Amino acid sequence: MRRRVGRGDPDSSGNISDKEKDGEDRLAFSGEGEVEVEGDTKADTPEVPASADNTPECLSKALEGLSSRWKNCWIRVILSLTMITGFCLVIWAGPIMLIPLVMTIQIKCFQEIITIGYRVYHSYELPWFRTLCWYFLICVNYFFYGETVADYFGVLVRRKELLQFLVRYHRFISFTMYLAGFCMFVLSLVKKHYRLQFYMFAWTHVTLLIVVTQSHLVIQNLFEGLAWFLIPASIVICNDIMAYLFGFFFGRTPLIKLSPKKTWEGFIGGFFGTLVFGFIFSYLVAHIQYFICPVEYDSEMNRFTMECQRSDLFMLQEYSLHPVVQNVLGWVRTCRGRGG
Repeated sequence: MRRRVGRGDPDSSGNISDKEKDGEDRLAFSGEGEVEVEGDTKADTPEVPASADNTPECLSKALEGLSSRWKNCWIRVILSLTMITGFCLVIWAGPIMLIPLVMTIQIKCFQEIITIGYRVYHSYELPWFRTLCWYFLICVNYFFYGETVADYFGVLVRRKELLQFLVRYHRFISFTMYLAGFCMFVLSLVKKHYRLQFYMFAWTHVTLLIVVTQSHLVIQNLFEGLAWFLIPASIVICNDIMAYLFGFFFGRTPLIKLSPKKTWEGFIGGFFGTLVFGFIFSYLVAHIQYFICPVEYDSEMNRFTMECQRSDLFMLQEYSLHPVVQNVLGWVRTCRGRGG
């Protein structure tokens, strides 16, 4: 590779640039080299044993007379009911439990995505990658949730002098924290690995944008009413269950090669099942004050309250069709009357 790049440029400056390009080329093509080594050593590596059955012993004994297909179905049903029950308990506990739940999911998602990049980064033995990733996560969470505390817990903030100081200079503190992290990143740069380090720096920021911003908006929706969290989450759960049930009983046609067990019957059945569930569930939730009222902190009672007058948004409304649509429908009715 060095000969090809440096051909026709024998001077010293050309040699220096050749070395730099050679270092970059090694980074660029390192993935291909690893694939080749992996392919060469594949014959020497032992076969991976099949995954062990982690089904609880009580369930295995209760379902031992069933075929593997029906056994898997009943295990899914039991575990799904268990998780739905746990989810209902968290909803019943209110926003105090939902906020930690969203935060926990956020941190776990961030860890999973960053681990993918760390496997590439760690092979070059470059410093501070994971430390900087978690530091930037703390910075972004401090910025977003500091804004939330200032907006929704203003009464509580005014009681504490330290909290007043943090809220007053919140954005300046957030900016200073981020600048400190950026300086740490600059100090961690290693010659001939700049491109890879900036790549991982961008990887971290895109992950923060996707994961942290999304979780922040979910929590913002929580404070506008639990319905804005409960209905979308329930629709996703319903779609997953309906798609599995329709695919289990009626599935014949494969949907995509990426997931061979998914079928068109399950996809279509899940779509229409979710559509019907969405209308019914939204109608029921709209009549429960606990779900539709914004969450507010009551300083006198020292707890969250969800009491309000029902908004028009959650009431049935009458809408008139466009005149063009009305004329078309009238023409159809007339034609049917003449045909009858």
